[in-house]
Amino acid sequence: MMDITCIFMSVLMIVADGFIVHGPSGPLVAPLGSSVVLPCYVDELPVMEDLEVQWRRTDSDAQVHLFLDGESRPESQEQDYHDRAHFFTDQIQRGNFSLRLDNLTAEDEGEYICKVHSQDSGETVVLLKHERLLVSGSDRSVSADDGEDVTLNCSVDSHIKPEHIEEVLWRRTDGDILVLLFQNNETLSDSSDEQYRDRVEFFTAEIPKGNFSLRLKSVTTEDKGVYMCQVFAGGLSANATVELDQLGFSSWHIAVLFFCFAAGSGAVLLLCSLIYYRYKNTVTSSIIWTLQVSLVFCPNICLFFAFMLWGFTEGSLHETVTCCALCILRPVMLIWTLRYLKCLQDNHKSWIRFFRITHEFTVLTVIVYSVLFAYGWRISAHDTDNISRIFSGIFFGGVVLFCLLSAGLNDALCIFLSFFQLFQLISSFGLPSPGFLFVPFVLPLLTRLQARFECLHHRWMTILCILIITLLDIILVIYAHLTILEREKEYLEWTCVILFIEVLKIAVIVEHRVLKRMLKEDERSRVQRRRETETSQQGSNTLSLCNEIMFMFGAVGLVLLNSVTLTAELILKARNGERVMKDMRVIVFPSESVFVLCWLILQMHAYWRIVIAGSTQNQRNLHQRVQLMEM
Repeated sequence: MMDITCIFMSVLMIVADGFIVHGPSGPLVAPLGSSVVLPCYVDELPVMEDLEVQWRRTDSDAQVHLFLDGESRPESQEQDYHDRAHFFTDQIQRGNFSLRLDNLTAEDEGEYICKVHSQDSGETVVLLKHERLLVSGSDRSVSADDGEDVTLNCSVDSHIKPEHIEEVLWRRTDGDILVLLFQNNETLSDSSDEQYRDRVEFFTAEIPKGNFSLRLKSVTTEDKGVYMCQVFAGGLSANATVELDQLGFSSWHIAVLFFCFAAGSGAVLLLCSLIYYRYKNTVTSSIIWTLQVSLVFCPNICLFFAFMLWGFTEGSLHETVTCCALCILRPVMLIWTLRYLKCLQDNHKSWIRFFRITHEFTVLTVIVYSVLFAYGWRISAHDTDNISRIFSGIFFGGVVLFCLLSAGLNDALCIFLSFFQLFQLISSFGLPSPGFLFVPFVLPLLTRLQARFECLHHRWMTILCILIITLLDIILVIYAHLTILEREKEYLEWTCVILFIEVLKIAVIVEHRVLKRMLKEDERSRVQRRRETETSQQGSNTLSLCNEIMFMFGAVGLVLLNSVTLTAELILKARNGERVMKDMRVIVFPSESVFVLCWLILQMHAYWRIVIAGSTQNQRNLHQRVQLMEM
């Protein structure tokens, strides 16, 4: 409506007493920051006496400029127009009352009225507009396969020259992440977030045309989301959004899904085959043994490759290394548990005695503390004082040394291993408080108490006391690790890993102090157990069944849990663009800890039964001797 009014008034040229004032034929459009002339003139030469020319804003009635008594009056101007609005003074006597407005801003947009008073009077209206900053993106979401390059469109649809554009900024709207910045006619690649550094760029040759589209290289599922292109020019800003959606699976992702499926389905098929052949009397024991070994190794090897490929695409370095190490070491744990299953023949049992849980504990400890050492070394790279790095290297060397010596585990090795573990972390990540230094020196006292309790007369008291002291030792070690690592961003994940290592330490100690005796006494008391009552035999069969169920949980259940979790995480991340579970370690290591603890509880229960059975048999023998002596 304003445009129509202006044109109408300009065409008709407001007439007052025959005095005609001319203006523009239509709205004026000018770029921001430029100068613009607002036309206002008459055909007849004006009479300079009593001539008054007044420019005002129609919306606010603000005085833009005034010509009175033969001269311009800048003191009458509103502050916003001071030194910006000027008459062409030498043209006024010729009937040209046009006004030049410099350094155009967005606030200058609006209607201006030029009023001329002399012997006659008249006026004209000028409509001024500034150029709009229009930024266009893509109307449709952009799709791409993982690993491909993709272009996110952003065009500045305006007459503003690229050199007048102050800043173009690409950012992720969901996390306010800076993707790429163009400022002062220069692309600032170093300003990009680490996630996008060296993967984003502008089309340099297209920038003079107002094309600020972004090329995103090697797209990953984490790149999925809404991107905003913000343009700043002349005090104005405009933006456009582009959605990156429907990311397909890359060849790496397909490989991960393949190995997850192979691990899960392979474990189930091998278990079903094993159950079928075990209850088929015509099958030789070698076939059963082959299936048993295949169940231990094949699914875990597939899971190892799945986690390794996951690390190449989505997983972090720490997550990948620790999970791969656990998968490749899980067969050691499973073969160690085979020796406690009655379904195997004696010759197979003698072969599997070479696999000990101590081996898994030492290798996993070296791998985990190697990762922690490398992480601590990296975060302290900018420290001017290298003393902490030197001590960290020394204590890490101690951890590796005592892990290599722990094949013959004894109290001294336990003392020094825990001592070096804690001091390595203190050297790498700092001391939480000065009073914390007492913790490493308390651990040897607890370990020595374990040895003292071995001399107790009653074996059940020995076992109970050793377990209590061991639990106190483990709780103290876990607390120490959590206190040291609580400032790190992977605090929860490292908690799960350290917890599993300490559970393995319990298993190693129990095997060293208890389970070896259980196996020996089990062999010695085989004859006595054959004479047990039917009720006791049923209890023994129940325990044997529990052992087999727990073994199947470790061989099949854990593999299924890990493979299904990894598959679901990959699919959800491809669909949502972000991980549901920030780290797989929070699932993998706690479930492994549950398996080891449940297995140990079953074996301790079995040992308890052997102790009770032996004690009952000794009482019977003593009673028989007393009766013979009385006769």
